[in-house]
Amino acid sequence: MSATGQNVKRVTVMGAGVIGLTTAVKLQETGRYAVTIVSEILPTDPPSARYTSQWAGAHHLFFTTDDPTLQEAEQETFMIFKHMVETGTEAAALLKTIKVYQYFKEPRPSPDPLDFFPDIKPIAEDKFPSPDIAAGLEFTSISIDVPRYLNYLLSRFLSKGGQVVRGHVQHTQQLTESPSIFAGRKPEAAPDAILLCPGLAARSLGGLEDQNMFPVRGQVLRLNAPWVDSCLSVAGEKDIAQGRIFYAIPRSSGLVVVGGTYGINDWLPVTRDETAERILQEAIDFFPELAPPEIRAERAPTVEDLRSLIIEEGCGFRPARKGGVRIERSSVDSSDGKTIPIVYNYGHGGWGFQSSWGSANKALALLDEVLV
Repeated sequence: MSATGQNVKRVTVMGAGVIGLTTAVKLQETGRYAVTIVSEILPTDPPSARYTSQWAGAHHLFFTTDDPTLQEAEQETFMIFKHMVETGTEAAALLKTIKVYQYFKEPRPSPDPLDFFPDIKPIAEDKFPSPDIAAGLEFTSISIDVPRYLNYLLSRFLSKGGQVVRGHVQHTQQLTESPSIFAGRKPEAAPDAILLCPGLAARSLGGLEDQNMFPVRGQVLRLNAPWVDSCLSVAGEKDIAQGRIFYAIPRSSGLVVVGGTYGINDWLPVTRDETAERILQEAIDFFPELAPPEIRAERAPTVEDLRSLIIEEGCGFRPARKGGVRIERSSVDSSDGKTIPIVYNYGHGGWGFQSSWGSANKALALLDEVLV
């Protein structure tokens, strides 16, 4: 629904990652808000470490037990993705129903947040991919074809009358002016509210400077392996402490995202060759089904069999936050003394896609309380 009419409120959303885009879509489609996204980077830009959403593995899991806000948002988002798949919406082709085989090097908690999946069941020990596995779980989930899905969100937003201005925001004070200033024009009508979805930029954004934010670097390979239709991941607390995890996540496009790393406060914006080699070796050790079927029919696959499948490699910085996700409302004063509501929606770490819709709904509710 396009937002028109005298009662429509103007809202500026800062950020065009998955959280910013989803929030902007949610607000614009109410018909109550005329939304403008302000962002320096958009989904249409070439992939880079500065735009983390492009490098996400993006399959739906539940690991959170100590952040009820995030846990609720994850559950709500999963049901929305599930509805998209089952009802054949435009986004359905960008989502893939997958069987997940999740292995852990420590016993699982009870109750387990993964119990949310209705078909979850334990994996027999003789199926474990390595001797140091303590538990394994099998269940059905959903993966997201990230590049196409981000552009879908942007297109959906624009089709409902939303606007986008490319610009670098240095201070929250700038957002109290019309978004036109980021296009080099004089201020026009100021916004009635601001939504901050800056991701890791929350750490350095003037007027916010949230020092609880920190990066968790992730490095991945994208392989062309359309024969893979299941997901496998292996994680342990010691591995994570050393900055390493393993996962292979198939997408509807036929690509498989293979990772990875969990580098807390690791700011390197380019890939490491030794990390890529480690990922490839673990791919063969844990999930040899990544190799072409014709090779596996003749012999045991090797790392060399995967090299020709590599489409690209890259890295990004998960926008993590001490204290968990921040979804709350405050206010900021404009240069002319007007008090403008501001809603924060950031700090999702590696869980942005799987909590996106639930987080957007919470942000919308906070906005409605003061503007509707």
